[in-house]
This record gives sequence, C-alpha cells and structure tokens, in this order.
Amino acid sequence: MSLQAIFFDHDGTLVDTEPVWAAAKAELAAEHGGVWTEQDTLDCLGLSMKFTLDRLRERGVDLPDSEMNDALVAKVHSALATQSVEFLPGIAPLLEQIARADIPAAVVTNATTAIAQRTANAAPAGVFRAVIGNEQTTHPKPDPQPYLLAAQKLDVDPALCVAIEDSPSGVRSASAAGMRVIVVPGELQVPDELGDARFKHEELSVEAISALIP
Repeated sequence: MSLQAIFFDHDGTLVDTEPVWAAAKAELAAEHGGVWTEQDTLDCLGLSMKFTLDRLRERGVDLPDSEMNDALVAKVHSALATQSVEFLPGIAPLLEQIARADIPAAVVTNATTAIAQRTANAAPAGVFRAVIGNEQTTHPKPDPQPYLLAAQKLDVDPALCVAIEDSPSGVRSASAAGMRVIVVPGELQVPDELGDARFKHEELSVEAISALIP
C-alpha cells in the first residue's frame, strides 16, 4: 500500500490568517457595541463558522447568520486584498515536494471556502485538487464529514491518506474519517492521545508523511 493523498487544514497548518479573522471579529463586535476578546478567539479555533457566529451574537452582533457571515468575510477579504499569501515556514518547500511527487492534495477547513481557495491558488499548479470549506459541508469538524467528502472528491481511500492538523477538533475529524493524522503546533494544545505523529511544520516532508502508511 502507498500514500494516496495528503489533506491539509487551513489556518495554523498552511497559513496564519487567524490574526486577520480575530481583528475582523473584534471590529464587527465593536460596531455593534460589543467586545470580542482573545479568549473568544481561542474558544472558536478549529470549530464551525456557526459556532463563531453564535459567539458574535452573544457579544452583541444582532444580525441574522447570513448577514453576519457576509459582514465578517467582507472584512477579512478587504484586509487580505493588500497581502500576498504567506505560507508558514516549511510549507512552501513541502508543497513543491508534493508537486514533484504528483501526490493529490486538498484543503479541508471549517473556514470560508473562498479564503481557503485563495491559499490553494498560491500553491504550485496542480497540488490542491479540491478545497472543502464551510460551503461544502453540513457537519463541520470535529465531524468526519469534511474529510470524507475530500476523500470522495479525490476518489481515494481514507485509510491510505494522511491529514495534517493543528487543532483538537480537526484531528478528531480526520481520525474519525479513518485517516492517519500528523499534528503540527498550533494555538490550541492537542491532547497526546490524539493523532498518529507530531512534527513541526519545518520537519514535514513527503517521505515523513508517506511513512505513516504501512
């Protein structure tokens, strides 16, 4: 057996746009007379957009989910429009390795599909063959649906795939989908019993990832 595909979470794994999201949430809350704290940001990491919207409502943003989502995403898009995509250390060389090895890859995230697609577009041509974001799923991480959908899109066996994650909910999602999971450092501590291997971003390689598949 050999590795059939590699799946990446988005924020904290490929890039770090979380500060932009945090600033947008704080700005939106302030516009409605509320306060968004650093703890709010931490509480929402790796969870669904619905969870974030509910928290924003608790912080005073009295808008329907669709309007709140659009307002938040618009702020993030505006902030990112003047920035180039900056991959986390070690990720750009890894993506080059994946391109040379012609291994299918996908981005699997609870976050906004369009922003994840922007990141995918910055990778070497042909690396990311699918992007699964909040628009594609009905049951976000930690449910296995996002990863199962990604495997279906790439027509691969989840048991022969490796996911790279940085949050407890993401690791639980990929593991429940039957994948091997590499945990990289993130904002949240992932319990020791979760995941199959741990690497720093800079230590990732096609060889190390492939070694997880017997």
